Amino acid sequence: MRYVVMAFALSLLVPAAKVLSAGDERTLQAVLKDDLQQYLTSRRTIEHISALSLSVNLPREPSNIDATVGTTQYGGGAPVTSANIYQIGSNTKAFTAVTILQLEAEGKLTLEQTVGKWLPQYPAWKDVTIERLLHMTSGIPTYDNVQAMQAAYAADPTKDWSAAELIAYVYPTTKGAPPPTTGWSYSNTNYLLAQLIIEKVSGNSYADELKQRFFRNPALHLEETYYEQHLYPPSVVDNMVSGYFASKDADNAGLQPLYGKDVRDLSVSWTQGAGGIVSTPQDVTRWSRALYEGDLLKPKQRQELMSIVSAKTGMPIKDVTPEDPRGFGLGVARSLVPSIGKFWYYEGETLGYRMVYAWFPEPDVVLAVGINSQPDANENHAGKLLETIHATLHNTGNL
Repeated sequence: MRYVVMAFALSLLVPAAKVLSAGDERTLQAVLKDDLQQYLTSRRTIEHISALSLSVNLPREPSNIDATVGTTQYGGGAPVTSANIYQIGSNTKAFTAVTILQLEAEGKLTLEQTVGKWLPQYPAWKDVTIERLLHMTSGIPTYDNVQAMQAAYAADPTKDWSAAELIAYVYPTTKGAPPPTTGWSYSNTNYLLAQLIIEKVSGNSYADELKQRFFRNPALHLEETYYEQHLYPPSVVDNMVSGYFASKDADNAGLQPLYGKDVRDLSVSWTQGAGGIVSTPQDVTRWSRALYEGDLLKPKQRQELMSIVSAKTGMPIKDVTPEDPRGFGLGVARSLVPSIGKFWYYEGETLGYRMVYAWFPEPDVVLAVGINSQPDANENHAGKLLETIHATLHNTGNL
């Protein structure tokens, strides 16, 4: 199973420019829809996709510009609409990180506290701080690359996993675990540990904390954003596009019985606080803007959220540079791409879905796009699609 830090694979080629003349009657929405349709037409079979949904939030505009193409099922189904829901994958990590940061602002924990303080059942990791978990510098391996775990999931994809059961694949209780390493390495185990810390500190379930802090917060307007640990109810599933597992990558070997299958109805308990939320692209733009602006976080905690480490070395860096173009914050990421410049983003990926957002601080534009498959890593061209959308916004005077 794989989560993507999307801009790590972005093309460095500037896409062909779309220049709109003053007399062109097509709206920006129509041009963006053309971008999506070209991607769907060229990548439909290769990536096993049927649906793309885009939402763009421009400054000072009262509503988003939404564009969709395709159908809710591969090979048929109803036309996709902007109301359809996708699994957002590792975009969930920002919700986990913000919950930790809000608990810190409430005086209930600090980022310098350790796994040993809150989760003594994992003594091999006792000196790892919460900050290192969120920054992906713990060196703790990710449970979802363990072939035995993948095979167990593929054999029973409606099983309700507990976080402890998942972590046990990299921390078997009878043998302990190897000590953590150094540097930067992407691990979903980090965010399951953060989820357990949230529950220990708050006395509430992770799901309840998300509902109280975010989903029921009227200021955030997350109208179609949900979290379930296991199975989503029909009221949510019926509004989701189908999602397809289409990866034959070696690190997904244990999942091959699911190849080509629609995973919409399967359990999301394998991912939880590392990637279990579902939402619409429009809601993702609202959440993404709240991450970087507004009252979601106190100034100290927002600074911590946006403090980045190098994805090369794991060491703190002030900003991304041409020599070190990829940085990771607390559940957020920053990149420098020649055709775009510097921006904040994330691509979350589950077994059948990708959700990409990007925030361009100048001139304060947020976009999010959902795609309904997980293809092979080298066939994931979501980064190139982002470049194309960026070029369209730029060439129409919106960036």
